[in-house]
Amino acid sequence: MERGMYMRHKEAVIIGAGPAGLKAAKSLCEAGASVTIIDRNKDLGGQLTKQTHKFFGSEKQYASVRGIEILKILLNDLLEYGTQCEILNETSVVGLYHDKVIACVKDDKFFKIKAESIIIATGASEKSIPFENNDLPGIYAAGAVQTLMNQYGVKPGDKVLMVGSGNIGLIVSYQLMQAGVEVVKLVEAAPSISGYLVHASKIQRLGVDILTQTSIKRAIGKEQVEKVELWNLDETWQGMEGSEQTLEVDTVCISVGLAPLTELLMQVGAEVMYVRELGGNVPKIDHRYQTTVKGVYACGDVCGIEEASSAMVEGALSGIHAAFDLGYTIDDEKRKVKALKEELKFLRSGPHAAKIRAGYNKLGVMI
Repeated sequence: MERGMYMRHKEAVIIGAGPAGLKAAKSLCEAGASVTIIDRNKDLGGQLTKQTHKFFGSEKQYASVRGIEILKILLNDLLEYGTQCEILNETSVVGLYHDKVIACVKDDKFFKIKAESIIIATGASEKSIPFENNDLPGIYAAGAVQTLMNQYGVKPGDKVLMVGSGNIGLIVSYQLMQAGVEVVKLVEAAPSISGYLVHASKIQRLGVDILTQTSIKRAIGKEQVEKVELWNLDETWQGMEGSEQTLEVDTVCISVGLAPLTELLMQVGAEVMYVRELGGNVPKIDHRYQTTVKGVYACGDVCGIEEASSAMVEGALSGIHAAFDLGYTIDDEKRKVKALKEELKFLRSGPHAAKIRAGYNKLGVMI
């Protein structure tokens, strides 16, 4: 790796160009700040790049609009700012230090950025589960299946077992069926479906059985998945011997949740706390999305796993607060902040958001 040991100086840096990061960039640009967005991927947008389904939520956060179309809107919003918004795609952040120095690698070249303000919007990674032969070809995370189908037009297989009944598992099951793939079964370890019933009903009407309190015991095959063995779980979530059943499938899709990507926050010295309801380790933030490190903010799934609609609102709010702390005057700041917080309150008002509300209560902050 070529080591170009030079330092760039930037006003506001956003790490992560998903829905939260892009909205944060817009708020900063609107206030007049100079913004640099860093993302390790070639295409900006995070999960939006592969979300072909229509969003729920509210009209203000693009309800009834497909994720890939929302991405186009967010990117077009930033184009009008020209060079005021610098984009460093295919750039990996390999270090984040207490003096707000960001170590980056792009095109095998190493460089550093000294930032006045940093917004961390790194999102989350997919969780997995242990079972025998879980490294066989044909076993995918749900995000990988979405990427194959929705970005590259490639079917992952012909007969799929879906593991997990959250919204992602239910939506990807429907997308698989739209692509002509048979979803043989959907299994859920919990006693009830964890995603929206409207999604579950849709795939059940199309003939997919959803088995609760059931998990995968092992995958079977020589060169790739050929079969799976399922078993029932007892009240302590342990597999019950004698309850096994075998299914012929060539693909297993794992959709068992996401975990916030807080590694950079821990590197910079921000305090984190384990909150189960929010998906794992999350940063302690105040009502302005500032972490325990002054000038370092966090928003989106890195603060707790929610829908992209909430991530966009959090991004807009964190960008406003970061711009204000940089010394920019924001027209109608109080009105804008109040309106965004009301929107966030609405998005978190339903029964499915009860655990999110409980999670923020554990953090000692209601935002």
